[in-house]
Amino acid sequence: MDRWLIVGLGNPGASYSGHRHNAGFMVLDELAKRAGAGFKVHKARAEVLEARAAGVPAVLAKPLTYMNLSGGPVKALADFYKVPAERVIVVHDELDVAYGALRAKLGGGDNGHNGLKSISASLSTKDYLRVRFGIGRPPGRMDPAKFVLQNFATAERKDLPFLIDRAADVVESLIQHGLLPTQNTFHASDLFVARPPR
Repeated sequence: MDRWLIVGLGNPGASYSGHRHNAGFMVLDELAKRAGAGFKVHKARAEVLEARAAGVPAVLAKPLTYMNLSGGPVKALADFYKVPAERVIVVHDELDVAYGALRAKLGGGDNGHNGLKSISASLSTKDYLRVRFGIGRPPGRMDPAKFVLQNFATAERKDLPFLIDRAADVVESLIQHGLLPTQNTFHASDLFVARPPR
């Protein structure tokens, strides 16, 4: 059975852990929880967990480099585990998607996201799957670079566990059902549009 590489983007270290830029790490932690196992440090400069996702062999990874150098570990892991770009899923925060929304896509630009820029350069392709975790645009004239390096706002935090859980569902759906069915399911059910009953 073909193995997948699932990468969450973020910055390593406790001081960054609650930041919007670390949404990818948060989703990978949820996937690890579902797998019932923990991450171990890999020589590729990443925390790695070999597990199953949606019943399929997968490598969950959180690069230990800073965001703008994420590509090195991702390429090293893809080579080590012999995973082609089309079976790589990258989970990342996205300024151009509203908070409460999740988007799955294949390829495309990096929208100024340094983690994606680094991965595309290292893999020599943009054609890998992305799960875009919407964080929305900063208020007023705040610099986006400052905004992403702040914790989620108090009002956002109450919905954060639900969104992290749902983003993990998106990852599993991509593996199980493919891109189009996943888009049809999750793009129509944004948090503030069609919230499931609690």
